[in-house]
Amino acid sequence: MLVELRLENYAVIDNLAVEFAPGLNLLTGETGAGKSILIDALALLMGDKASTDLIRSGAERAVIAAVFEIEAGSEKRVSRILESNGIDADDANLILRREIAAKGRVFVNNQPATVAVLKQLAPHLASIHAQNESLVSFDGAVRLELVDTFAAIQLDPVAAAFESWKQIKTRIDELEHGEQDRLRLVDLWSFQKREIEDARIQPGEDERLEIEKRVLSNAEKIYNSAMQAFDLLYEGTASTSGSLRAAQKHLEELIRYEPKFQDALAALDSARISVEDVGASLRDYAGGIEASPEHLAEIEDRLALLDRLKRKYGPTLEDVSKLGEEVTRKLSEVENKDEILRQLRNDLGSAAEVYLQAARAISKKRYESARKLEKLVESEINELAMKSQFRIELSGTDGESDWTPCGFDQAEYLIATNPGEPRHPLQQIASGGELSRVMLALKASVESGAKKKAAGAQRTLIFDEIDTGIGGRAAEAVGKKLKSLSRANQVLCVTHLPQIATFADHHYLIEKKQSAGRTRTTVRAITGEERTQEVARMISGARLTETSLKHAEQLLKANA
Repeated sequence: MLVELRLENYAVIDNLAVEFAPGLNLLTGETGAGKSILIDALALLMGDKASTDLIRSGAERAVIAAVFEIEAGSEKRVSRILESNGIDADDANLILRREIAAKGRVFVNNQPATVAVLKQLAPHLASIHAQNESLVSFDGAVRLELVDTFAAIQLDPVAAAFESWKQIKTRIDELEHGEQDRLRLVDLWSFQKREIEDARIQPGEDERLEIEKRVLSNAEKIYNSAMQAFDLLYEGTASTSGSLRAAQKHLEELIRYEPKFQDALAALDSARISVEDVGASLRDYAGGIEASPEHLAEIEDRLALLDRLKRKYGPTLEDVSKLGEEVTRKLSEVENKDEILRQLRNDLGSAAEVYLQAARAISKKRYESARKLEKLVESEINELAMKSQFRIELSGTDGESDWTPCGFDQAEYLIATNPGEPRHPLQQIASGGELSRVMLALKASVESGAKKKAAGAQRTLIFDEIDTGIGGRAAEAVGKKLKSLSRANQVLCVTHLPQIATFADHHYLIEKKQSAGRTRTTVRAITGEERTQEVARMISGARLTETSLKHAEQLLKANA
C-alpha cells in the first residue's frame, strides 16, 4: 500500500507531501490544476523514463519519494529482489527515492540503486492504468501478458528454453552459410592463434612485470633507501635498536628499586624485537637487489610484446587469451565441421523438444484461463452500464515461425458493444467511454484473478482519468466498480466526475495557486462541508448554487 508520496521541485510543485490510506483514494480538481502530475510522478518511481524538463524552473533537481507498506503476500518476493541487488530490506516498509537531474540517482531504503531495480519492484507495488495507455499500448504483447497475469504463468522456463534453442540454431546457421567467409579467414585465424600461443601469456603477467621493471629501473635508489633505513634501525652507531637496548639496561637498574616499571621493560623489549625484525627484512631485501641491465632489457622487451598484443587483440591480457581460445574454437569447427554440425543438430532437436514441452504447457494453461477470464470480463463490463459480448481469441501454432520467448500463442480481444453486432478487436472501439469501461473491467478481472493466485498479495491500483467520455448511469457504475476494487486493494483514481468522486473513502483536492509571482500546485485531504462544495463545483462549475450543493449532499449520502 502507498503510505506517503513526496515531491520536491517537480513540474509546478515546489514541495509537497501527501499521505494516502487504504480503500478508495480519489483526486479531483479543476482542469489544469495538475491532477495527473502525481500519477506521472508515481510512474517514475515504477521505472518510467525521466526527463530534466520535469525539474521546476530555477531548481537544479527534482526529487520524488514514496513509502510503501509491504503486504505479507509480497514480502518474500520484494525481499528477494532487494537481496539480489545488494539492498537491505525493511520488513514493514519500502522507501523509494528518485532524483531527476543531469545525473539522476535512485535510492531504495536509502541505499543507492538503479532504475532497473525500480522496474523489478514495480509489479509488486503498484499498477497504473490510464486512458491514453488503453489506446497507445494495447498491443499483442500486452494482451497476452494480461492473460498470463490472470493465469499466474511464469515465463522464465520457456524463455530459457527458447534462448538455448536459438543459440544452437544460430551456430548451425553460421557453420552452414558462412563457409566461404570462414575459409577466407582461416589464414588470419591461424596467424592469430600462433601469435597468441607463442607468447605463452600468464594471467596478470603484465602487472607483475611492470612492478619488476620499476624496481630494476630504480635499483640503486631502492638499495640505498633500504640500507639507510637498516642502518638507522639496526646497524648504525646511534641505531634505534642500540638506543632501545641502552634504555632497557637503565630500566632494569630502575626496576631493582621500583618494580612497577616491569611492564614498561617488557614493552621496550617487544619494540626492540619489532625494530630488529624490520631491519633484518630490509637488509635481506637490499641483498636481493641486483642492478641487471640485461634482465631489465628482457623485461622491457617482454612488456613491449604484451603491449603490442593488447593493442591488437585487447585491451587486456585476459581479452587476448579469450580471443586465442575463440579462434582456436573456430579453426576446430572448420576442421571438424561435419562432426560438429551433426552434434549441433542433435542438440537442436533436444532443445526444440524442451522448448515445445514448456510452450505447450503454457499454451494449454492460457486457453483454459482465457475461457474463465472472458466470462469474468463480460460480467464485469455488463455491470458498467454496457450490454456487450467479450471474447479472448488465442491463435498460433507450434511451428518454428511462431516461436518466441513467450511461447507461440497470440491473443486478440474481441467485443460487440451492442446486441446483434459482430465482434471486433477491442482496440478498434470508437468510443473512448466504452473503451475506458472495458479496460476497467479487464484490469479489474485480471487483478482479482492474479490476487487469488498470489495468496492475498495486494497492490496499489492507480487509474488516471479512466472515466473519460462517460457520464450518468455509466459513471455511477464505474464508481461502484472502483469502490468494489478498493475492498481488496488500495485504489488511487484521478476523476472529473462527481458521480465517481462521491464513492471516495478519502477525497483529495488538487489546486493550483499563485504565490510570490509563481504558480504552485497543492494537494490536501478534504472532508465534510468542504468536500460537499468540491462535489458541487464538479456538478455546476466554479459558481456554486443551492441546487448543486443539495445535489452534492444527496450523492454523497447515497454513495457513502
